[in-house]
Amino acid sequence: MTDTTISPPEADAGPTLTPHAALKHVVMLVNPLSGSVGPRAADEAEAILAGYDLKAEVMTFEGGNFDQIIADAFAAEPDVIFVLAGDGTARSVASKAQPDGPMIAPLPGGTMNMLPKALYGTADWKLALKRALEEGEPQAVSGGEVQGEYFYCAAILGSPALWAPAREAMRTGKIKLAWQYGRRALKRAFSGRLRFTLDGGEKRRTEALVLISPMISKAMEDPIGLEAAAMDPSDTTQAFRLAATALFSDWRQDPAVSTRPAKLIEVRARSKIPAVIDGEPLLLKPEAVIRFVPKAFKALAPRPPSAEDSI
Repeated sequence: MTDTTISPPEADAGPTLTPHAALKHVVMLVNPLSGSVGPRAADEAEAILAGYDLKAEVMTFEGGNFDQIIADAFAAEPDVIFVLAGDGTARSVASKAQPDGPMIAPLPGGTMNMLPKALYGTADWKLALKRALEEGEPQAVSGGEVQGEYFYCAAILGSPALWAPAREAMRTGKIKLAWQYGRRALKRAFSGRLRFTLDGGEKRRTEALVLISPMISKAMEDPIGLEAAAMDPSDTTQAFRLAATALFSDWRQDPAVSTRPAKLIEVRARSKIPAVIDGEPLLLKPEAVIRFVPKAFKALAPRPPSAEDSI
């Protein structure tokens, strides 16, 4: 771990800190091996933070001891923890903070960057850092939780989740990897249906279930629950179309999709359920319970959040 403490400048000749939050001490976690971060990111972060009138510590993930470094960041008791790392690391830090912890500012350093882009409207971590420092204010971020894993943007459950890695690999130009993911998805796709209930209501079946946080849902104005979108194609052709367009374009207008808000979602399947939560693929148990968390953590972000990836 590299821990660099940056002293505030002698004179206030630099940019002005946000008037909406008291920022005197910040910690920034940097993983130079993650996504779009790069080996120079820690030095660049130090240079940027040195221009503001605050105490700043830059901690670099080295040797894989992520848990200890994250613990050290919280032990420093900063006003805000910036996270320049992968999507999974950003989720881990945010979930550890909880509502009563320090503010969290997840910068775009991963692959999909769903949460950073929702908060700051950019995939440029330097611009996101600047927006947080100069325009940010404390904001309660809602989300969901399933099997101890938190998500703050969206969760995809069911066969379309298998296509997410292929779609992301294609987007980043990794054609060979996209083909490998696609072949794997084809072998497993549409092999089983989900059974689910929303807030204890009637039992339903669906091919896939998408759960979207109020922060990025175009259909929800208030944080009253997760937007639950059931995708129920009638045949394979329609299923492929939904898998290709899930979370894009005018998918809510598709007759195979129905949506409503929910606070407690129970899902069952015959085998483990493929899922993608905030861009991270995982397998859920055959019986999964997803709950809405109205105040999951406090973010430092402009108001309202940029929500570039509203869906």
